[in-house]
Amino acid sequence: MRNCTKSLALSFCMFVFLGTANLASADPEIETIFNWAENNFAELFPSHQTTQVIEPWTFRHYPSTEIYVGAKDNEIFVLGGPWGQNPTFIDSVSNLITQIAISGGNSSIPGCNTANSPSGMKFTQNSNVVHITTNGQCIPLPDNTNFCVLPAPSVPTGVSLLRNANVTSSEIKGVAMEIPGVLDSSVFADNNHCTINVSTEAIDQIESSDICLDITEQVSPFAALLEINPPVTIAFVGTTTNQIVSDCFATDAATIYDAFTGESWKRGADGSFIQIDF
Repeated sequence: MRNCTKSLALSFCMFVFLGTANLASADPEIETIFNWAENNFAELFPSHQTTQVIEPWTFRHYPSTEIYVGAKDNEIFVLGGPWGQNPTFIDSVSNLITQIAISGGNSSIPGCNTANSPSGMKFTQNSNVVHITTNGQCIPLPDNTNFCVLPAPSVPTGVSLLRNANVTSSEIKGVAMEIPGVLDSSVFADNNHCTINVSTEAIDQIESSDICLDITEQVSPFAALLEINPPVTIAFVGTTTNQIVSDCFATDAATIYDAFTGESWKRGADGSFIQIDF
């Protein structure tokens, strides 16, 4: 690590004197690094903090340790705590992202377990809003379309949440016709999933999605009927909110998941719930 120049130090230290900052979606790679730092060095970066922007800096501040972690010109710096009052260069964004990927380090955000998220899907979190995006690219349809998997709590919370999803816009390309409920965005816009023992970070959580999926492989067997012109893609923008319920088994949920025990259930043909074995 190396110390920065005097002018850079002065710029970074402006964090201390400015009372407000813009709360904006940071670059996904920067968010990944910040999340990784929180998850792996909790003694330095305790509890999740909102990313803030004061041009040209993107940063998070940890009041209990008086430490800042910031990004500028695709480089990561820290200030405060064991690093003192001069910004200390850590590494470039690209190098750190490579190291995190090689190590398998946990870079999940508090409200979602992103360990098994599909390649090309990016997650950021500002306050209670989780932003999920494919950055304008269309990625292969994943096996699990519950993109934000709620993290497991360390103890049972007794809180159950029912999802309420709303697609505000959608577009299908590469196919001549739609099949409602199959080849349209409604398959991603349901409130039929309920989670038991939700972690406290997710109780007031809102998910904001801007996603494009490539479903060419899934529809290719029906090419003659659908008149497809590959690639077949479905893009949608929407929000998902959570509603606290007293009992998931008393809702109209199609599936139920216990975030603490890992148990899952699905609704059978007779309306009762059947436990799913993995």
